Amino acid sequence: MACLAIRKWGIVADFRLIDLFAGVGGLDLAAGNLGVPSVGIEWDKGACATRRASGLATVEGDVREFSPADFPDANVLAGGPPCQTFSVAGHGAGRRALESVQHFLQRMTNREDVSTCLAAMEDERTALVLEPLRWALAAVDANRPYEAIVLEQVPAVLPVWEAVGKALRAEGYSVVHGVLRAEEFGVPQTRSRAVLIARSHGVAVLPQPTHQRYRKDLSDTMDTPGLSPWVSMGEVLERETPFVLVSNYGSSGNPAARGRRLSDQPAFTVTGKVGRNRVLTMNGTDLPRLTAYEAGRLQGFPLDHPWFGRDVFQQIGNAMPLRLAEHVLAAALGLDAKPALVHPGGSL
Repeated sequence: MACLAIRKWGIVADFRLIDLFAGVGGLDLAAGNLGVPSVGIEWDKGACATRRASGLATVEGDVREFSPADFPDANVLAGGPPCQTFSVAGHGAGRRALESVQHFLQRMTNREDVSTCLAAMEDERTALVLEPLRWALAAVDANRPYEAIVLEQVPAVLPVWEAVGKALRAEGYSVVHGVLRAEEFGVPQTRSRAVLIARSHGVAVLPQPTHQRYRKDLSDTMDTPGLSPWVSMGEVLERETPFVLVSNYGSSGNPAARGRRLSDQPAFTVTGKVGRNRVLTMNGTDLPRLTAYEAGRLQGFPLDHPWFGRDVFQQIGNAMPLRLAEHVLAAALGLDAKPALVHPGGSL
């Protein structure tokens, strides 16, 4: 595996990334844009086929069946474990999941073997969120701590990252976490992600926004001076005329109150159901709905990016937007994110 030598904080680091729960490779492609080689572990066959078609190094399998010893060259750990169990805190299940995570997290920090207990949990996704910590602690115990750790998921997972961060600080890491808004980094959609960055040397920092925050009652130039305008759907999709995107989801709990965005605005969060969103002309006539290639474009993938397997929209919705991923990785590794390019078929 080729490597990139960067001098930062008085040390020389050859960055090589191992990506857990890698999906179709938003983080991996971003790493490649930064010159950092990566390997991703992913169990979904369709996502693996898409990854391989795009030239990404891929190990098909369950993250739980591997450990840092299987990837001895990697010194950057990244991942976005499935965390749906934490998104229902209002109903109590999310709170109970968090309590379980905190309990097992403390036992793991004490170096207790909790594998049998985790395997017996009712929802395995609750246990999977602890996999990055298992890898991080194993690397510490092998006297090969990861130079940097990057984790991301939906905002509801921020309390989990806070608990993981506390455990990593006890191992000597500098840790920072918070919620980032994708449109503030040049992504043509409003998507928020809870991010954790840890460094074994130096001080961990979150990336600083490069673009305006989207507010429906303001133009793209009336927010924070010095930042670029947010990127709209129309700037990255090859549609000849203006259009309206109608959300598949209702607003404020009302299924009939579906949100609308104009083509000169960022899209809604791209989910696995993005293909169900209606696309209309400005006078309300139905247009062809978003293709998988267009949905991928809203995530920062090239318009001609290869997609394979079943449920491609879900693959796209699960990905981390490339431009946001690049900024997060650049901040984690002390690198400079490349300037954004916005043109049909190009990269963000």
